[in-house]
Amino acid sequence: MAKKKIIITGGTGFIGQALTPHLLASGYEVVVLSRHPASVKTAANASVVPWDAQTSKGWLDYVENAKAIINLAGSNIAAGRWTEKTKQRLLESRLQAGAAVVEAVTRAKKPPEVVIQAGGIGYYGSRGDELLDESTAVGTGFLTTLAPRWEASTRPVTTVNLRHVVVRLGIVLGRGGGFLSRVKLPYYFMLGGHFGSGQQWLSWIHQADVAAAILFLIEHDAASGTFNLTAPEPVTAKTFFRTLGKAMGRPAWLSIPTWPLRLVFGEMADELLLASQRALPKGLLELGYRFQFTDLETALRDLV
Repeated sequence: MAKKKIIITGGTGFIGQALTPHLLASGYEVVVLSRHPASVKTAANASVVPWDAQTSKGWLDYVENAKAIINLAGSNIAAGRWTEKTKQRLLESRLQAGAAVVEAVTRAKKPPEVVIQAGGIGYYGSRGDELLDESTAVGTGFLTTLAPRWEASTRPVTTVNLRHVVVRLGIVLGRGGGFLSRVKLPYYFMLGGHFGSGQQWLSWIHQADVAAAILFLIEHDAASGTFNLTAPEPVTAKTFFRTLGKAMGRPAWLSIPTWPLRLVFGEMADELLLASQRALPKGLLELGYRFQFTDLETALRDLV
């Protein structure tokens, strides 16, 4: 029996690099779409297919009778200061990729069973100590205007009777990139510490749970709608950075005030570094997903 295909757009990024080997190990054929296939380093046995990130040209045949499409594509939110030009690029890259997925699905004679659409808990904005689940209303800020349009970019696939699942990602902790690789560096110089007051909530998730939860949602026929991909135990920033220091055997004594962060990063500082988001994975838990890493110390000890 032929292996079922899973197609990943944006599969060469930090999340895709963890997801691809997990899907391969679970018995699926993985097709990664890339604008620069010749330079891609991905898991052995995964196929890399060129695409323009805007249409279904060149990869439509792979969609036929596939198990799923996972749409992770979009310019890196944290790659640089948010100018108006940058904001437009961040939005357009997501809308164009979403339109390409919809085009591919609606043109397929035998479309896939489900489309998994990436999103982020930036959808909720900064909410202090408020507990956030998938029913919480959208917040305010740039990300809260980008996130709903990103999530909706592939929703038209429901018109051809496909399941549509949105995964709102928290802070993904993993090896080889992402948030953890950035914040670990100061600890090597005994300069670890937290941003701002340290009272803001960080909703994190281990990369192993990201991969496993996405596969769980693909294979769970009752899964549709929106799911927070965050561990069940969010922590304050002060707790996060102290726990990281403990895992690394380094002190976490610095407190970086808000004003230099805003001076350097502008609007991005308030929405990425200082935002308080206490998000819970209510949907995943109700479906019966069991997290591999539920407490932060165990997760960080595994990674560092």
